[in-house]
Amino acid sequence: MKQFLLISILSFWFNSSLWAGQGDTLQIISHDAITVVTDPSKGANTYTEWAVFPGEEEAIRKIVMKIKFACPDNMRCADWDYLDHITIKRTGGKEGELQDFEIGRMLTPYGGAFGEKWEFDWQVDVTDFSLLLRDSVELEYKHTGYETNNDRGWKVTVAFDLIKGQPAMEPISITKIYDGSFAYGDKEKPIDKALKPVQFTSEKDAAMGRLRILQTGHGMDRPDGCGEFCNKYRDFLLDEKLVASRQIWKQCGENPLYPQAGTWIFDRANWCPGDLIQPDLYDFAIAKPKHTIQLKMEDYNSPKPIANELIAAYLIQYKAYRKKNDVTIEDVIIPSKKAIHSRLNPATFGPTIVIKNNGAEPLTKLSINHGSKGQDSNIYNWEGLLQPGEMDTVTMPGLILQKGALTYQFELRKPNGRKDASKQDNLMSVNYTPTPVHEPTLIFHLETNKKPEDNGYQIVDAEGNILYQREVGTLVADTLYKDSLQLSKGAYQLVLKDEGGDGLEFWYKTRAGRGKAILLNSQGKIVKSFNSDFGSSITYNFTVGDTPDPILENEISLGVFPTRTKDFTYFDFLSNNPEEVLIKLIKDPGGEVVEEHLYRDFKEGRLTFDLSRYPKSRYFFRVFVNNKVVYNKRLRVKE
Repeated sequence: MKQFLLISILSFWFNSSLWAGQGDTLQIISHDAITVVTDPSKGANTYTEWAVFPGEEEAIRKIVMKIKFACPDNMRCADWDYLDHITIKRTGGKEGELQDFEIGRMLTPYGGAFGEKWEFDWQVDVTDFSLLLRDSVELEYKHTGYETNNDRGWKVTVAFDLIKGQPAMEPISITKIYDGSFAYGDKEKPIDKALKPVQFTSEKDAAMGRLRILQTGHGMDRPDGCGEFCNKYRDFLLDEKLVASRQIWKQCGENPLYPQAGTWIFDRANWCPGDLIQPDLYDFAIAKPKHTIQLKMEDYNSPKPIANELIAAYLIQYKAYRKKNDVTIEDVIIPSKKAIHSRLNPATFGPTIVIKNNGAEPLTKLSINHGSKGQDSNIYNWEGLLQPGEMDTVTMPGLILQKGALTYQFELRKPNGRKDASKQDNLMSVNYTPTPVHEPTLIFHLETNKKPEDNGYQIVDAEGNILYQREVGTLVADTLYKDSLQLSKGAYQLVLKDEGGDGLEFWYKTRAGRGKAILLNSQGKIVKSFNSDFGSSITYNFTVGDTPDPILENEISLGVFPTRTKDFTYFDFLSNNPEEVLIKLIKDPGGEVVEEHLYRDFKEGRLTFDLSRYPKSRYFFRVFVNNKVVYNKRLRVKE
């Protein structure tokens, strides 16, 4: 059990935002950098820890659970996209009450090619479980899967940030509605019979109910790929009336954790590999003594059913909102150092936040003061319609200062033109990283693959003007475009799109080939090389100024393709200077080096490797430049 008190606005773990003007923030770590591996004999391995939370007398405004993954010490990161659960097992100490409330669901990444220093973190709001996260709590991290456990796994940390203060709504009770794996598409086990209506009795003083749902689809039947790879809808019924309907589906091409070793770009049934699931929340008025709740899945039958919908749904009954006008900053997206916002950062313009209406009245207008620390603030007047409990992502005009304190501040004022009743979460400041600075003349080097119809790019300035572009649908296959860019001083954004969601290369789509995207200076030196395996888009923000950043000697463009082959694969290499390059072909598992090649004074070229003599297996294609690993890609030979 570990408990850490961070007073007021100390810097949070995981490079979190800073809240100013709030009460104390308590950070509690239940699982502290534990090594997590599979148990192949059972398909699941559990790790339970006790943690001490505040007592019932302590008012809690908000609870955020944070999950951090890294490669374990003396092991490599694990391979497969397995299903993990974070569960409250027991409350009230060792003799306390068994609970089994799933508060988080994690899908592990395809980590086979991650380097030993790799790490990533996610977070989810778990304030709805504040009635249970009190006193001594037993928390379980359950890791599923069957892969080997002697040389691979994860280093996992589970922590909670508790923000003290009066909650926007006071919870009264929490009730389990559904909790299990439900067969889907099996006419012998119809899911409608399993997801029966559940009746609940209204608590005294309850004004609002919240249905909190974690749902993911698993299994792959024929011919539809259910439940992992089929797009089906789910209805939420209250008292037999439809309240909401949504597709149980998630697009994965914009996953902030990229690239991964497996099929990370494939859209799935409400999850992606390397993903902490965000719950669906449905709020409704409690207007009578008894109500019924039901979830219903789209009608579906499979001739070979193996699909399952994994659903954990809980009802939390709340008292009425404490205040009429109460708005909060939930998150800062731009600028940010958070891993989950890394596709959009570092940034030069367009500060972006998430706001939430925590008041009883609909929010229709709001004033947002924002700007870099030490500078005059900007005022943005937001208008819209947010019902109680709803959130909105707000992007504002304005530059983000690239020198000085590198701290950006946001303050919410005058919700609905009135005084905010709870100002403790109206002010947030974040530290951020500056964007690179380049010279005015640049060259965008774009080599298309065999599917160029999905690709296009734009360069825009801070006012949103498109200065250069090649529209989607205009590019030619296997063609090199070298566009000269003449830019004045200012802030810019390069966006490279792939509407097919598979980047300029993807190992599974061998026939599509491989393309490249590189930003060069006027002398042809690489200032930025982009990973071709990027999914749906790349966003690169930069500044043009009088003093460009020095050219990094280790800025290299390289890649091997195809990575699934029966015979040949090709390695492309381009660097700013001649380098000593060592290439090793390493068998997986086992780590045996089956080929090794040393190239001295290697600056540019394409190398061919004949792998036809090797048996069916997986290998790592590992590249060292000046004795440092710069590339580690998995090859599938004859698979």
